[in-house]
Amino acid sequence: MEIFGKSLTELKALLDEKKISAKEVFSYFSSRGKKYNEDLNAYLTFIDDKPKGSDPSLALFGLPLAVKDNFCTKDIRTTASAKVLDDFIPQYESTVTRKLKEAGAVFLGKTNMDAWAHGSSTETSDYGPTKNPWDTTRAPGGSSGGTAAAVSAYLAPGGIGSETAGSIRQPASWCGIVGLKPTYGRVSRYGVIAMGSSFDCPGPMTQTVEDAAFLLQTIVGKDPYDATTSETKVPEYSKQMKEKRKLRFGLPEEYMKGLDAEVEKKILESVAVLEKMGHSIKKVSLLDPKYSISVYTILQRAEVSSNLARYDGVRFGNGRSAFGKEAKRRMMLGTYTLSHGYYDAFYKKAQKIKTLIINDLQRVFLDVDLIMAAPTPMTALKLGEFEKYPFFGETMDILNEAAAVAGTPAISVPCGLDKNGLPVGLQFMGNYFDEGLLLNAAYQFEQETNFFDVIKMGREKYK
Repeated sequence: MEIFGKSLTELKALLDEKKISAKEVFSYFSSRGKKYNEDLNAYLTFIDDKPKGSDPSLALFGLPLAVKDNFCTKDIRTTASAKVLDDFIPQYESTVTRKLKEAGAVFLGKTNMDAWAHGSSTETSDYGPTKNPWDTTRAPGGSSGGTAAAVSAYLAPGGIGSETAGSIRQPASWCGIVGLKPTYGRVSRYGVIAMGSSFDCPGPMTQTVEDAAFLLQTIVGKDPYDATTSETKVPEYSKQMKEKRKLRFGLPEEYMKGLDAEVEKKILESVAVLEKMGHSIKKVSLLDPKYSISVYTILQRAEVSSNLARYDGVRFGNGRSAFGKEAKRRMMLGTYTLSHGYYDAFYKKAQKIKTLIINDLQRVFLDVDLIMAAPTPMTALKLGEFEKYPFFGETMDILNEAAAVAGTPAISVPCGLDKNGLPVGLQFMGNYFDEGLLLNAAYQFEQETNFFDVIKMGREKYK
């Protein structure tokens, strides 16, 4: 039975029908990962997590996944791509990975990322950059670049990333896959090595929208170990995804400024596709995304300075001298904004602007169902170019940060290739707990366009 190119749901059907075995599936992807990892550096740690006779009736039985290396996995090395945690072996399991395991999933390995999730290119990793499968001279985006590259090159049929301000959507866009950031609090952060505690959101990175819904269904829900998780009822995402709906999309003029010409062209072509499908597009106005950058930069750095203070080398991990340049920069800036005399001028003011951004989005959602935009202003950059930008991550994530600051959900899907043959992403942003609506819009777009064969072409490069 041919495995190549099968989605998670297609693999599940083959496993259910006993046309393939769970061991065959794991062995197939494990071999592919080890074969191509020398070129891509997508995995930091491979896991011998072969199925051990778990219940075949489980929702994810036998399905192998790539997991970002900031999710604690019991008895399995977890580094957050930082040498401070080079030899850290967690004694407990994150809620997300526990839920996936309990549903029958197996893990192929832990994927590379920007160290501590500080970055948008996976080049700040202490273990070397991941390379973009579409062009190995380019970055895959970040900080979930390892998972994005693994899924894009079909080294894994699906994976888990985390996002603080675009770290799922931006690498999904640059690597030409589906990336979903849930509402803040929809998925537990317990056991995720914290970057920005009031922003961090785990989410699925997949080949299809159906797979994203499939994984999301497993990882959502209230968690007694995470007080920020919501008790809001969890719907049946796969059912919501397939409902026939005509949607109202808002296209913010502020989010069309500064786009690369090729990206702008593909977004406008996507608008035409949605209109042809019978959906309505309305021009809307939102606060300039530059304000989201300012708010995120101040609040996130403040939280970084607090979260990284625990890594003193006394209880676990290595000493603070092992911190990289980016981590040091962020800790220093965060400490500065929280210091006496600057707290009111920076941190407190940023919290007030955050409220304005939330209110601004709520105002627009009174008139439209979803907001659409590019997830990032340009396609994948060459490796090393991030050094040209003092705030590279914020520049690349400028169109992602409003949803991150507000804590609302968003999804990135492929919408074509630029003139260099690199993937371009399309983003849908929804109101709180509107993941089902996002999946519905993305699924309709996928059914209409097949994402212009972007995902298929990406994995064919590694057939």
